Amino acid sequence: MTGLRYVYAVCRPFGTPLQAQLTGIGGAPPALLHHHGLVAVVSTVPAADFSEEALKARLEDLDWLAATARAHEGVIDALTTVTTPLPLRLATVFRDDSAVRMMIEAREDHFRQLLDRLGGRVEWGVKVYLEAEPAEATPAPAAKPASGRDYLRSRRAQSHALEEKWQRAEQFARSLHERLTERAEDFRMHRPQNAELSGAAGRNVMNAAYLVPRKRSEEFVELVDRTKDEAPGIRVELTGPWAAYSFTGETAGETAGEAAGEAAGETAGKAAGETVGETAGATVENAGEGR
Repeated sequence: MTGLRYVYAVCRPFGTPLQAQLTGIGGAPPALLHHHGLVAVVSTVPAADFSEEALKARLEDLDWLAATARAHEGVIDALTTVTTPLPLRLATVFRDDSAVRMMIEAREDHFRQLLDRLGGRVEWGVKVYLEAEPAEATPAPAAKPASGRDYLRSRRAQSHALEEKWQRAEQFARSLHERLTERAEDFRMHRPQNAELSGAAGRNVMNAAYLVPRKRSEEFVELVDRTKDEAPGIRVELTGPWAAYSFTGETAGETAGEAAGEAAGETAGKAAGETVGETAGATVENAGEGR
């Protein structure tokens, strides 16, 4: 077996052509496989990289994983501009086109229900961070050694000040979330990002995804922009519009793919496993393993 069929997403037929220079994993342009009134967006990938055994090793290679995730996400982004795609999990592969068609038939009703629900909608990501205090250029010299009691008092005061800042950030995040849900049809609260993996400054207080009709996206973005200067020391980040990753199925657990995605940035994080559809329950479908 030299090649496998990699599936990026499932969608309905669309008339607008994809951009001419679009390439997927391995540099080849993605193809459209039509079946039962649905379309699987596919490309051929080498079995040497995507067979079940090969992936066990590849998923430990964060550079390869991040590059693959970016290529995967590039195809999804292009699809999002012309249709509503249902993204599948990174490294969802099948033996051949017949196996892809069998997958579509098995999940046809599920796909149609999701497409009915998500059509004309996109996902926006909103993160709230408590920014770190700026470090002093040179520490002020102590007038005299502090006693044990003074030291403990100082530590309690520092801890109390940090707790107050954290509570203020959480209160701000709750207020922002309430306002955003008034303009969104649905939302998902993801676990806070690990700063060491994501590289983002500060402590992540809120990590949320919102399902927003395209026609209301400008209003949604304007609302987020207006909040960015409301609370000193608190940073709000907006990402999107994405395909509706967070609303296509179950949330994936902590995996090497997700960790690599965080390390590579927001785009790779989406592709590497924040949220996936049920069809991609097995990393390698050609082996016949389902969830």
